[in-house]
Amino acid sequence: MTSEPPPVVPPLHSPKSPVWPTFPFHREGSRIWERGGGIAPRDLPSPLPTKRTRTYSATARASAGPVFKGVCKQFSRSQGHGFITPENGSEDIFVHVSDIEGEYVPVEGDEVTYKMCPIPPKNQKFQAVEVVLTQLAPHTPHETWSGQVVGS
Repeated sequence: MTSEPPPVVPPLHSPKSPVWPTFPFHREGSRIWERGGGIAPRDLPSPLPTKRTRTYSATARASAGPVFKGVCKQFSRSQGHGFITPENGSEDIFVHVSDIEGEYVPVEGDEVTYKMCPIPPKNQKFQAVEVVLTQLAPHTPHETWSGQVVGS
């Protein structure tokens, strides 16, 4: 009996996934990355911990920490993040959309209170968590998370 080789079946992939990861992942600066064979930086997941990805211990440490005051420097709803200028004048603090409490989207000039959580992997920088808008900027229209514009 003659046996024919099995038919070649193309690999399965998700139609929604434009990225074909290779293992091991190529590092930026490697020859494969430079040739364009690596994954584009925009396709990699963000290393910043969000409320959903933060570990329990990091959340507990942040919740037990002191409350700081500051002013919203800028916030982009479409990008989902922004920065807070601390009241003491130190370096601006990153804030992610998942860490904002309340019904309003922060805008420049809003006074806020927040706690701080270190950003991995080196834990040298911090991000604001449990952010609460305490005073809305006067004469500035504000938007709720549902899209309703309030004030003018």
